[in-house]
Amino acid sequence: MPGLLLVSPSIAAIGLFVYGLLFWNTRVALSGKHDEVSEYGFDKGRNFVDLWDQPSWPGAVKHALLFTAVFVVGALMLGAFLAFLMDKGVRAEAGFRVVYLFPMAVSFIASGVVWRWLMNPAPPQRAVGFNQLFDKLHLGFLSNDWWQNPDWGMAAMALPAIWQMSGYVMALYLAGFRSVPEELREAARVDGASEWKVYRYVVFPQLRPVTLSALIILGHISLKVFDLIMAIAGKQIITYVPAIATYVEIFDRHDPANGATIATYMLVAVAVLVIPYLVWSVRSERTR
Repeated sequence: MPGLLLVSPSIAAIGLFVYGLLFWNTRVALSGKHDEVSEYGFDKGRNFVDLWDQPSWPGAVKHALLFTAVFVVGALMLGAFLAFLMDKGVRAEAGFRVVYLFPMAVSFIASGVVWRWLMNPAPPQRAVGFNQLFDKLHLGFLSNDWWQNPDWGMAAMALPAIWQMSGYVMALYLAGFRSVPEELREAARVDGASEWKVYRYVVFPQLRPVTLSALIILGHISLKVFDLIMAIAGKQIITYVPAIATYVEIFDRHDPANGATIATYMLVAVAVLVIPYLVWSVRSERTR
């Protein structure tokens, strides 16, 4: 009873502000409230079908998938590489860890403002940021439109997110590296395995739970990214993603039903990632 009383405020807050709001959002998504004065009703789920007829929605989904793929793969690879360097032993390791982890302490809004300047798509004669640097180094062929590129703009938009979250992934992998017993590595070396094979066949197979955890965390961050894109590009169709679409539908077009429908799609996308991970975690705990 004392323990239940201790956690009851948290349970009540989660029930109201998480699951209660999820229920209300789903109710609005299933209603016909497409303006601020109409009554709530039941539309039999037509909003979820009609949304795909809007010209901007398929593009928003495509942009979100491209951003997610580049961001998740890039952050995993860079984080694992940095953790590998840390694991091999470098001088001033504590200082490097702080440097790599520091970007995570910066908000997406603040980093977005800086990266908007770095990825300025202006031509060489008016260039700033990376384009100006490339021009000064006589590497003008590397200058590009960055986030304004109609095909790969969202891939460039993922660069700030990779820079910001790779340090966190590094910390996860570094903890995983340090948890692998040194005896396993030494046994592999005695058997003639090179250092690369030690990591490939001994160390990395032990880090599958770490990789899965990092994949889930990065995936759900990327699917609901909002503030970074707003800070860099604003509400432009070329960088339209579901979170931006939700904001536009609710606050610009004053269509609560469509905004709630998009938010429900985002909830389902995150649930597809998180729920299997939770099931796997529970089963792993039971088998121990």
